[in-house]
Amino acid sequence: MIKDDAYFMAIALKEAKKAALHDEVPVGAVIVLGDKVISKAYNKRVEKEQTHAHAEMLAIQKANKKLNSWRLEDCKLYVTLEPCPMCAGAIIQSRMKTVVYGAKDPKGGVAGSIMNLFDIKFNHQVEVIGGILEEACSNELKSFFKQLRNKS
Repeated sequence: MIKDDAYFMAIALKEAKKAALHDEVPVGAVIVLGDKVISKAYNKRVEKEQTHAHAEMLAIQKANKKLNSWRLEDCKLYVTLEPCPMCAGAIIQSRMKTVVYGAKDPKGGVAGSIMNLFDIKFNHQVEVIGGILEEACSNELKSFFKQLRNKS
C-alpha cells in the first residue's frame, strides 16, 4: 500500500471524529517519521480546560516524548485544519520538516488564510502543503458546528 498524504490525512480525520464524539472541535493531527505514524492526537481543550490543548500541540508533545527529543526535523505533521498562530509557532520551533493541512481556517489560519507565518524567515523553514482531503475535513467541521447550533 502506498502511504501518501491522503493516507495520513485520513488518519488525522479519524482523530478529528474522536474529538467530535467528545464535544470538542473536530481537529485531528498525526505526526509521521518516514512512513510510520509516531503520534496522533485530537483537540482536548474542553476536556483538559487548557487553551493550548490543540491537536497539533498534543501530537507534538507525544512525538517529543516518543523520540526523546524536542527536535522533529525529519517529521511531517498532518492536521485537518489550517494551523493557528500558537500551533504554527510550535511547529516552527519543533523544527518540523513539513506541515500538511486539510481545511482552510479563514478566521484563525496562519498558513495562508489570514497571513502566512511559515513564509516569515525564522531560524527554521517549514514546507506547507494545504488542501489534502479538504472537503472531508471541512465537512467534519461544518457538521459539528451545525449540530452545536441545533442544540442551542
